[in-house]
Amino acid sequence: MDIHIAAAALMRADGATLLVRKHGTTAFMQPGGKIDCGEAPLVALYRELDEELGLQPSDEGALYLGRFEALATHEAGDRIIAELYRVETAETLSARSEIEEIRWLLPPDRSALELAPLTRDIVLPAIWDAMAAEQRI
Repeated sequence: MDIHIAAAALMRADGATLLVRKHGTTAFMQPGGKIDCGEAPLVALYRELDEELGLQPSDEGALYLGRFEALATHEAGDRIIAELYRVETAETLSARSEIEEIRWLLPPDRSALELAPLTRDIVLPAIWDAMAAEQRI
C-alpha cells in the first residue's frame, strides 16, 4: 500500500535539520504526516508541523523539493510517497502530539542516529548535497 505524506526538511541557518521520533519507535525522520483525502500537501504539512512541533510557518516559507519514495519504516511492506518541502526556522521547537523526541542533526552527525530509509537514503543526501553546492558558488 502507498502512504502519501507531506514532510519538511526543516532547516536552521547553521545547516542542521530537525528530525523527529514518534512514541514507541526508534527511527528518526522528517516532521510531517499523512495527507488527508482532498487536502493539499502544503496544507497537510502546515497542519502537521503545528500539531507535532507548534510551528506555524508563513505561506511563502516553504520551498517544494519534490516527490520522493522509499519503503515505510513502521508499516512493513508499504511504500512512503513524500511531498518534501524545505522550511527554514530559527524558532525554538518542542515535541508535541505523537512526537516523543526531536533532534537537530548536522551533516557530520548523520551516523549518530537510527534513521528512517527515506531520511537516510534520500532526504539527507539531497538537502546536504544542495547546501554544499550552494556554498561552492
